[in-house]
Amino acid sequence: MEPNWQLARKRPTLEKRARIVQAIRAFFIDQGFLEVETPQRIPANAPELYIDAVPSGDWFLQTSPELAMKRLLAAGYGNIFQISHCWRQGERGSRHLPEYCMLEWYRPQVDYRHLMDDCEALLLLLAQTPKISYQGQDIDLSRPWPRLRVEEAFKRYASCPLDVALAENRFDELISLEIEPRLAVERPTFLYEYPASQASLARLNPANPAVAERFELYLGGMELANAFSELINAQEQAERFQNEETQRRKAGKSPYPEATPFLTELITMPPAAGIALGVDRLIMLLSDTAQIDDVVTFTPELL
Repeated sequence: MEPNWQLARKRPTLEKRARIVQAIRAFFIDQGFLEVETPQRIPANAPELYIDAVPSGDWFLQTSPELAMKRLLAAGYGNIFQISHCWRQGERGSRHLPEYCMLEWYRPQVDYRHLMDDCEALLLLLAQTPKISYQGQDIDLSRPWPRLRVEEAFKRYASCPLDVALAENRFDELISLEIEPRLAVERPTFLYEYPASQASLARLNPANPAVAERFELYLGGMELANAFSELINAQEQAERFQNEETQRRKAGKSPYPEATPFLTELITMPPAAGIALGVDRLIMLLSDTAQIDDVVTFTPELL
């Protein structure tokens, strides 16, 4: 019997993946971060309208280690990072898997702009060159990377202004179909200052509460990371969760239990910033691979 060729052909990419993951760990450890491990099967995820968790008995598989890592910050931990697997129901495509690898890191006493600096430094270290090529397009990684406000992105690229997109509930649609494809592929881009209605777990800007201190990083035509200055007002966070849960139920989705321990301990969490970065997509970029299937050992279809 011949070896499984679908697995055998991946070996060079998987060897490169292992080296990249090792380099990520070294990057954070060298900066004094503590690597942490939190449970992947949990009683409650943060409720989000467009993200469905995978049930695991009476609990769920995590969609992110975010809530557990913030509880560590609330308990007095400093800079922390984690590389872990996460799950989202129904996500499958050339850039999506229902089980995927996430890198998350948190810094107390800074805001989200500090994480932009982290992204630039990390990617330059991993690439080991100021310029990479992805699917025939050269990408210049030299610092600083362009920063584009969401409102300005709608003015430049969308078929309607931001306020109209929000009123018509077309924000996510226009970001995906009209703005994301037109962001400069030859340079990484930070899309920042999301409208308050899209804040998720982010803090609103004290000087302009109409926008959240949130950014997404786009690289090579892909969304690579999502970052916030963290919301640490427990009452406001509980209200946001309740609103999101109401929207989920209106959409006919199964109810989620409340993340009570997180909301209780959020009261003692210091000001902080956190970010989630997709490791599989990062490997795609650094190995010039168009399909996410080629940078993981097993896809669901191979199991």
